[in-house]
Amino acid sequence: MQHFQYESLYHNEQIPGWRISFYFKKQKWEGIYHSNGKIEWRNPLPAADQTDIEKQVHELMIFHVYDQQK
Repeated sequence: MQHFQYESLYHNEQIPGWRISFYFKKQKWEGIYHSNGKIEWRNPLPAADQTDIEKQVHELMIFHVYDQQK
């Protein structure tokens, strides 16, 4: 996974919800990451990679969003 980016869905950053994007195997992937950890993908992920990709996204969001708020 490369070039991971996220941005708040709302102007008031106190409301959780983020747009995410990244490249995986030379293809761009986008989705919405909800505060409960659910990810709405813009395009379906390859079934063989979905679990691994979602695990990496969760780890990155914990680091960038939740750990940074402490």
